[in-house]
Amino acid sequence: MAWFERELSWGVPATELRHLCGRIGELYVALITNGQMATAVNQRGYDVVGRDGERISVKTTATESGSGQAMFRTSSLELVDRVIVLRINTEEMQIETILNVPIGEARAMMSEESDGKRSLYLGRIGKVQKSRGAITTVREVRIRDYTVRELETGTIEVEREGAIILPAKPALRDIASVLNINLVNAAGTPLTTRQLGTQIIKSVQALNESTESIDERPSA
Repeated sequence: MAWFERELSWGVPATELRHLCGRIGELYVALITNGQMATAVNQRGYDVVGRDGERISVKTTATESGSGQAMFRTSSLELVDRVIVLRINTEEMQIETILNVPIGEARAMMSEESDGKRSLYLGRIGKVQKSRGAITTVREVRIRDYTVRELETGTIEVEREGAIILPAKPALRDIASVLNINLVNAAGTPLTTRQLGTQIIKSVQALNESTESIDERPSA
């Protein structure tokens, strides 16, 4: 994702980074399913094998929410057990799960076959699914009544009173104002959700370490 963000900063359109998008999506699904990438080069039908042996076809897009389509070869659908469609939100630099269903449900959403392919129109799917699966938390801090987490995928998650806040960025801005964290980088560009979350986690950790050092000083 860091490399994807760098490419965007160079002016490369997200729609021209299809191979990178696809690889990011496959790795992400391997993480959330605790599975592995398909072992064969150009594996027919599926991209990831989940921990339980489920064969998963992964489609990843960077188009705006509600637009675009995912294409499937009809001849290889019989090799697939599950379909997961992801979207890379280039504004927030987060990965969103648009669809995560068994192949039977996915087939019902697809168009009729044309030239050996069937299409899944993303605008027909509905709201983005906000499931984090089995992704591990690598860093977590608490500030006031917020919990801010960095997941192993790099995604930033904000929780308040037991509920995940979506989108996370408005809450992160509020937390940043309390910590006097700038919302833009040195070039004047607004920080992404990932960047802002990382800054907040580092700042809170530094404050906690400073407080612990004071508490550990011997009394006079």
